Amino acid sequence: MEQKDLQRIKQQFSIIGNNAQLNRGIEIAVQVALTDLSVLITGESGVGKEHFPKIIHQYSARKHGPYFAVNCGAIPEGTIDSELFGHEKGAFTDAKSERKGYFEIADGGTLFLDEVGELPLSTQARLLRVLETGEFIRMGSSHVQKTNVRVVAATNLNIPKAIEEGRFREDLYYRLNTVEIKVPALRERKEDIPLLFRKFVVDFAERYRMPAIRLTDEATDMLKSYYWQGNVRQLKNVAEQISIIEQRREITPDILAHYLPAHQMHRGLAVVGHAQQEMSMEERTMLYNMMGAMKREINMLKEQVELLLKNNDPRTPIGEEIVAWEQGQVLAPTDEMVEPEMAQEVTIVAPAKELKLSDLERETIRQALERNGGNRKAAAAELGLSERTLYRKIKEYEL
Repeated sequence: MEQKDLQRIKQQFSIIGNNAQLNRGIEIAVQVALTDLSVLITGESGVGKEHFPKIIHQYSARKHGPYFAVNCGAIPEGTIDSELFGHEKGAFTDAKSERKGYFEIADGGTLFLDEVGELPLSTQARLLRVLETGEFIRMGSSHVQKTNVRVVAATNLNIPKAIEEGRFREDLYYRLNTVEIKVPALRERKEDIPLLFRKFVVDFAERYRMPAIRLTDEATDMLKSYYWQGNVRQLKNVAEQISIIEQRREITPDILAHYLPAHQMHRGLAVVGHAQQEMSMEERTMLYNMMGAMKREINMLKEQVELLLKNNDPRTPIGEEIVAWEQGQVLAPTDEMVEPEMAQEVTIVAPAKELKLSDLERETIRQALERNGGNRKAAAAELGLSERTLYRKIKEYEL
C-alpha cells in the first residue's frame, strides 16, 4: 500500500501513529475487506481495536449495509443470547414482545463482536453455528432463520490459555481466527506517544477553551518511558486530567509524575542489567531529570562532531568512530578526535557495557555535590531531592 493511501485511511478513521506493526494491521484490514473471511483482532484493552472493523466494513462490498458493534463483556449472561439472536414473545419472564437480534438486523452488513472471549460457552456454540452455516434460531422459537453477516471479533484475552482452561471453544477460535490482526500495545510504539498526546491536548484545549499544555523534553522522555498499562485510553485520560487541572501550561516531569501511577512508572524503567527497585516520586523526578540532561549533552556533542565533519576539520573522528557516531553511539574522546587544548573541556566518557541505575545515581549526586562545593542543601535543590533523602543517599553510596 502506498504511503499516501495509508495516511488517508488513518486520517479517515482518526488513527494516529507511524508504528510499523500498526501500519501492517491497517494494510491487512484493507486487504481482507474485499473477502467475507472472519477476522479476529487481538490486543490489550485500550489499544484501539475498534478502528479496524470499521476499516474492514468501509472497504468491503457491505459498506452500504448496516454496521453494529456489540460489547459482549458488557451484556449480562442471561440476556446475551437474546441480544445476539433475538427472542419470541414469552420466551422468558420479561419477553413481552418479540425482538430481533443483531444477527437479524445486521443482515447484509458487518457485526463487530468486541470482547468475544467473554461469551458464555452456550452462546459460543450458537455463534459457531451462525459462522459455519449462516443459520440461527431466536430464543423461544423452533424456526431456523438465515443471515448473511460478516463477523469481526476482538479480544484482549489470551485465547489459547482460555481454551486450556475450558473457557473458550477451540473450534470457535479457529473459525474466528481465519485472519488475525494484532494491534500493538502503546509501550511497543513509543515513537507514537508524543504524537497521540499532542493530538489529545489540542482537542481538549479546543473543547474546554483554554491554551494547550506543552511538555518539556524531559517530560516527553518520561511519557515515552512509562509502561502505559491502559494504553491509548489511559494516555488520553492523563492528557485530559492535566489539561483541566494544571494552571501551568508547561508540564515538567515533577508535574507529570503526579498523574502517572507509580507501579507502572517502575515497570517502564527498563534499566539494563539491574533489578528494578521502588523509588519515591522525588527520586523518579531526579532520575528523569538526569536522563534528560544526559540526552542534551550527547546531542550537543554530536552537533559539535557534525559541525567538524561539515567543515572538514582535522579534529573530526575517523574510521570506525564516524560509523559509531552515525549509529548514535557515545564514544570516549581520543587524540584523533580532540586537540590537546580542548581535552580539559571534554568530560564525556564511554558508557560501560552494563548500565546500573545505582551507578548512574551515585555519579549524578557526586557531581552535584562537587558543583556546589559540598553544600548539601544546594545540591539537594539542584537534584530536586529533600535534604533528608540526599543525606540518606550520601550514606548509602558512601560519598
